[in-house]
Amino acid sequence: MTHKQMLWLCAVTFIGGIIGGGLSYLLFSPLSVQAQSPNGVHAEEFLLLDVHGRARAGLGLDAKGEVGLVLRSKDGNRTLTLSPDDPSVIKLVERGGRILWSAP
Repeated sequence: MTHKQMLWLCAVTFIGGIIGGGLSYLLFSPLSVQAQSPNGVHAEEFLLLDVHGRARAGLGLDAKGEVGLVLRSKDGNRTLTLSPDDPSVIKLVERGGRILWSAP
C-alpha cells in the first residue's frame, strides 16, 4: 500500500466515522423531555419512597387543605411533622399518636 493510498484510507475512515456518529445520534438519541408547564410542576402531593415502596417523606395537603411536610423513621415508629397551618408548627409523634415533642 502506497503512502497516497494510506492517506485516502485514513481520510475515508475519518469521514465515515463522523457521518456514522452523526446518524447514530439522530436515530438513537432519546427524545427530549419537557416540563408540565413553564411555571413549574403542579401536584397535590410529593412522596419519597424507600426501596420497599413505603413512604418515608411527603410534602402535600391534608384533608383540610393544610400544607405539611412529614418525615417517618425507618421503622415507622416516629413521625416528624412540619405544618405552618397547625398550632404546633413542629411535632414529633410516635406510632400510637402520642406527641413526644412539639414547638409552637
